[in-house]
Amino acid sequence: MRIFYVFAFLLIFSCKDNSKQVKGNPESSLKPSALIEVFKYQPDHTPWISVHRGGVGLLNYPENCLETIKYVNDSIAAVFEIDIAKTKDGVLVLLHDNTLERTTTGTGKLTQYTYDELLAFNMKDDFGNVTNFKIPKFSDVLSWSKANQAILTVDIKRSVDVADVIQEIRDAQAEDIALIITYDMEQANKAYNLAPDLLLSVSARNQEELDWLLESNIPTQNMLAFTGTRLSDKSLYTNLHENGIKTMLGTLGNLDKQAEAKGDGLYMKWRKLGIDIFATDRPFEAAKALNIEK
Repeated sequence: MRIFYVFAFLLIFSCKDNSKQVKGNPESSLKPSALIEVFKYQPDHTPWISVHRGGVGLLNYPENCLETIKYVNDSIAAVFEIDIAKTKDGVLVLLHDNTLERTTTGTGKLTQYTYDELLAFNMKDDFGNVTNFKIPKFSDVLSWSKANQAILTVDIKRSVDVADVIQEIRDAQAEDIALIITYDMEQANKAYNLAPDLLLSVSARNQEELDWLLESNIPTQNMLAFTGTRLSDKSLYTNLHENGIKTMLGTLGNLDKQAEAKGDGLYMKWRKLGIDIFATDRPFEAAKALNIEK
């Protein structure tokens, strides 16, 4: 039921006529993304699942694939982390690797191909099974996600300009369902200056990185804190919460493996430390352990 109320909020918020300026940028008249309010820290809120690469390790469903996002979205309430790359002819697509071999029937670098040429290849799941699915355009994923109120966290490859990604989000009028991932202060400042209306995932793996963020011109309301793929001291999560910032832990990798080996109750243990969002390769197991309902 939680996801119903969130989506209702997104719908209402996105329909409002709001001409207020975005805080921190007096020249902007952009309406703040609905996600800024949705992901505002509140005590005792229901946790979230962030599905790494749109879904990995799923039989017959490849990573960074629109059909996989649809499949997972039908089953659990989640947000979807996706990777954005660019083809030879400048089309933004979903792909994690620089080369095609691991996830498609193609070979060589993505940048060697136009988007139309990529259509000759099919996507493969993590077990090497060939599917009928094609590498999706970012614009198509945005359109589907907007229509279905699926929230995207957008990871941008180094070869792609964040300005191009933001423009595609604007073209799709998808500001209320997409947030941008950044990894350092330079990236965060650039993204904020280009899009002060969007929510940003920012790196806060320790107190030093949090201090940098708090000393920046980026309002804390625009921040969602990625605290890394290792557990930090509880004081970091407490300090983030005191500044109104939600925490995201990357359980993908070692922590997911710990939960698989020692029991999924670890997700609830980490939740009690102060984790608000779990970026995971095990979305179904984590959602069940955290009592997250569709």
